[in-house]
Amino acid sequence: MFGDMMGMMGKLKETQEKIKVTKERMHTILVDEKSSDGKLKVTLNANRVIKEISIDDELLADKEQLEDYLILVLNKAIEKATNVNEAELSAVAKDGMPNIPGMDSLFK
Repeated sequence: MFGDMMGMMGKLKETQEKIKVTKERMHTILVDEKSSDGKLKVTLNANRVIKEISIDDELLADKEQLEDYLILVLNKAIEKATNVNEAELSAVAKDGMPNIPGMDSLFK
């Protein structure tokens, strides 16, 4: 019984380390999103940190239009980055979890 418990604890510690490494790696995974007409482009990493914003000069003439573009494109980019983040962490957590009945449904 204690051997199983020690094995599970070791597996959990290993999984925690893999999650930490994965979170660090996500700083290097870039997600791009642009407006449908290509006038605004944003780049985030998978940890949802904005790395770059590129704005067409035409948008600079209309503050309200630029604000609308930023809201739409940033929200799409954040959603994409969140999906990448969750998929990466879920894969690590699912792979590293000990086989506990009923727990597998948490990572689907």
